[in-house]
Amino acid sequence: MAAQTDVSTTADTTNTVTSPDSANPVDLGPAAALSCRECGHRVPLGPVFACEECFGPLEIAYDFSAYETEDLRKRIEAGPANIWRYAPLLPVPADVAEKPNINPGWTKLVQADNLARELGVTPGKLFVKDDSGNPTHSFKDRVVAQAIEAARAFNFTTLSCSSTGNLAGAVGAAAARAGFRSCVFIPHDLEQGKIVMAAVYGGELVGIEGNYDDVNRFCSELIGDPAGEGWGFVNVNLRPYYAEGSKTLAYEICEQLGWRLPDQLVIPIASGSQLTKIDKGLQELIKLGLVEDKPYKIFGAQAEGCSPVSVAYKAGHDVVRPQKPNTIAKSLAIGNPADGPYVLDIARRTGGAVEDVNDEQVVDAIKLLAQTEGIFAETAGGVTVGVAKKLIENGLLDPTLTTVVLNTGDGLKTLDAVASDTGLTATIRPNLDSFREAGLAS
Repeated sequence: MAAQTDVSTTADTTNTVTSPDSANPVDLGPAAALSCRECGHRVPLGPVFACEECFGPLEIAYDFSAYETEDLRKRIEAGPANIWRYAPLLPVPADVAEKPNINPGWTKLVQADNLARELGVTPGKLFVKDDSGNPTHSFKDRVVAQAIEAARAFNFTTLSCSSTGNLAGAVGAAAARAGFRSCVFIPHDLEQGKIVMAAVYGGELVGIEGNYDDVNRFCSELIGDPAGEGWGFVNVNLRPYYAEGSKTLAYEICEQLGWRLPDQLVIPIASGSQLTKIDKGLQELIKLGLVEDKPYKIFGAQAEGCSPVSVAYKAGHDVVRPQKPNTIAKSLAIGNPADGPYVLDIARRTGGAVEDVNDEQVVDAIKLLAQTEGIFAETAGGVTVGVAKKLIENGLLDPTLTTVVLNTGDGLKTLDAVASDTGLTATIRPNLDSFREAGLAS
């Protein structure tokens, strides 16, 4: 079956467009233009992120009209075991796999039958997409790998970002591998593990006094200053390209399920971009004929101490009011999420919901996942598992349907969350009597 539809836009723009900042043509594969999510205004590919007409967010529009479904499926399946197997669906050049990159992706989709029994889910129906297996142990490697290809195309020399931790490490690693200078900005009070992991790659790591929203505002100022010339901020001026990396989670999940859509997904919300791009990826697979079209529900997960989207959803609002974060789930602690309104739209359109859990429930969920499936999740994973449990208890998530819960990072990054009541079972003398006295014999 031939896919004759351009998934995101009409196919009247060529694939090679001139960058506003360069006299050289930019080759980003099937990417045709940037399109405003609000008004549909289109501009050539370039390092811009806001619409000049309405200030809405820009995203990549593609021309997929030449693809034939079965040929595309075979091309994907013959590709490398990383996100570049999906290069035909991403804004990257055809030779992307030959360039120095950290090559993330193709992480495990774990059939979580032990966790399913604990949650009351039908065996064989619950899966955990465990993205802790990426090079810097979080899903952020996907988006940074994508952003660095745009940085190359637009001739940037410094890679930067505002980060709650995981992104800082991903940028440091990818920049080191690709030969870029890196300088990243984080809240000064992040978990020590994330600070070390971001700093070890040798780039510049700058702590900002304040929370993530303060850091993000600073980066937006720097990008317009001469001091920021030649800088590619992966989640600011490269954001349209960076965000597309999250689509690869949708692609992998469906391919790993045998080219089937899941019925339900539980996805963490920080800025909300991951959730919106997973939905975009699912819609692309449907329109390209790679999966059968059927309903699916998307559920967003937040920590109670930073839950502006959940609050808006429950109140029936379309506007997301900012909050001051106060939660152990610092990787999700974005009080003014840029994609919040779009998350609300998707949750309502698909029949899903947005829910939150408190810090105690986050910790309990981290332990539950570790003790049932041997997956040590960071706090964001505790949020998604905790929210999944709550949704099942509240009757919002159907325990008989195929459900995928995302774990986006490694628990070794957030040891403090579980360290206070996790440790030695006993300390004994090196003899059998002491072993028996401790009650350890079966």
